[in-house]
Amino acid sequence: MQRDHLKAGLAAVVGGLLLGSLDFVWIKWVPYPFAELGNSTATWAVAAFLYGYWLRTGWARAAIGASVLLVIAVPAYYVTATLIQSDELSVAWSPTSLLWMAFGVVAGVVFGIGGTLAREQGWRHIVGTALPAAVFFEEAARFAGRLDDPSYESGYGWNVMIDIALGILAVVLVGRSNCNRALALAAALPLAALIYLAFALVS
Repeated sequence: MQRDHLKAGLAAVVGGLLLGSLDFVWIKWVPYPFAELGNSTATWAVAAFLYGYWLRTGWARAAIGASVLLVIAVPAYYVTATLIQSDELSVAWSPTSLLWMAFGVVAGVVFGIGGTLAREQGWRHIVGTALPAAVFFEEAARFAGRLDDPSYESGYGWNVMIDIALGILAVVLVGRSNCNRALALAAALPLAALIYLAFALVS
């Protein structure tokens, strides 16, 4: 049991450091439109999902570990920005950073547990498999909402297509059968609507 706790804790800490630092590197050097995946809330949520999916453990440990992973990733991102381009280090504990950490706790609980659900059977497997697709579809919907908005740069159509493709790919990779994949894709749509509504309420 102690070894399991140590494995979960180390994975959360190392995963958070890697996610935050590599996310900044990705944004800085990967060309558009793929650079947007670094700014993607969906990417971070799926990182929490993968933690729960990989850990093969109970809901509580997956939720706590995935939350720790996302919380650590926030200051890791800003520390990397300081090291690479001399950004102000105090941003790492600014109110905005603390807010993102709070969001990380929520996302960690939901998607960490989602990763464990994808390992289970029946409706739990369907819901767990649907979650990564749902968060990518929700982000695609937000990008689609910017297509005709003059206050945003043009070219978001590529991001819409990339997010939809990644959502479908996630279902294909995690689903166990074509029937399960079809059900998960169907479940992803109302879940995406719920995530979209949640973003609308907090933004």
